[in-house]
Amino acid sequence: MHDDHEEAAGVGHNHGATSVAQWQTPHRAEGNPAKTDHRVATADLDLVEQSFVEGFGAASDTTSFLRLAGIPFSAKDDTDKTLSLLRVTIDHVADVGSITPHLGGQSYRYDPLPAKLVSKRQTLRFVYHDGAKLRSLRFAEARSLTPNDENSA
Repeated sequence: MHDDHEEAAGVGHNHGATSVAQWQTPHRAEGNPAKTDHRVATADLDLVEQSFVEGFGAASDTTSFLRLAGIPFSAKDDTDKTLSLLRVTIDHVADVGSITPHLGGQSYRYDPLPAKLVSKRQTLRFVYHDGAKLRSLRFAEARSLTPNDENSA
């Protein structure tokens, strides 16, 4: 039995053929909804970063590879401080054991992890000098810097 005030449910979350729900819209900075920066709003940034790690290790000319990736050698941050790129670090980490503190926290129990529970991850960082100290930036942060005209990518 079908009531007149009920509509037939549509497929999925769109609920009808005439209305479409768009939930894939990338987030924009607060206070500036019209401004989009393609370098920051890159879709699947984790995949882009992984591809960078793979390619960087195999690149015969790392300087050119950094230029192609849009990583500036000399740039300004949000506070107009000049940053100079010193190094790119790629760390490979594997967690092979765990510790569990005993009651009271004075001692602990160590357990090696079985092969199925070993976790592996990579971290990519761009190390810049800001005139006073070293600053470690992630891939998206380095790409969002404003390049200086001199010595930039």
